[in-house]
Amino acid sequence: MEVTSSQTTQTAARTAAANAQSSAVLSSDFETFLQMLTTQARYQDPLEPIDSSEYAAQLAQFSMVEQQVLSNDLLTALSAQMGAGSFGQVASWIGMEVRTSAAVPFDGSPLTVTTGTMAGADEAVLIAYNADGKEVGRQQIGITDTAVTWNARADDGSILPDGLYTFRVDHRAAGESLGLSSAETYSKITEARRDGTNTIFVLEGGAFVTNDDISALRQPAVEPNPDQQA
Repeated sequence: MEVTSSQTTQTAARTAAANAQSSAVLSSDFETFLQMLTTQARYQDPLEPIDSSEYAAQLAQFSMVEQQVLSNDLLTALSAQMGAGSFGQVASWIGMEVRTSAAVPFDGSPLTVTTGTMAGADEAVLIAYNADGKEVGRQQIGITDTAVTWNARADDGSILPDGLYTFRVDHRAAGESLGLSSAETYSKITEARRDGTNTIFVLEGGAFVTNDDISALRQPAVEPNPDQQA
């Protein structure tokens, strides 16, 4: 089927309108959120003031929602382009980094993991799984942390070997688990493939993801050139 420039333009226009609407809603929600926080602080019991950590947790949760909405706008636009037959534009994704819960390679370098929060939790534990899906290590993290550096250690304290790893967060309260949530990391795209109407991305280490598995997209970090350092 041939996709005309008119169809592509119409798709882009609809996507732009949807993005503008979501941005307006996000702005309105943020104002409402601040009003609620202000009201909560104004009418709190002065003899039993609200713990500042509760404010921090609420702000962290809203920040995560805000980032997710903005990321979704970008991914919606890119999905619309591919749906209009713009597979060639996906070539620009190769070499970029995507945030996903899929397995990512560990080579001994520090690995940043994006984590979520859960209301009511008083403890959070980052769990690492190897390529076979076996739990290989646990790491205590802050309940309001949204990004942490993985220590790459097994439960016995030894350094874990290079390989593919996935992560989840165990949110706990009073020693009991409230549930697990997926944790995400950035990985570089090395290849894009067409599978029917879907686009499959191959990540470093060999993991496969689709648009639905990606929550954010960014330019890769520029590594310093040791030859240019004084």
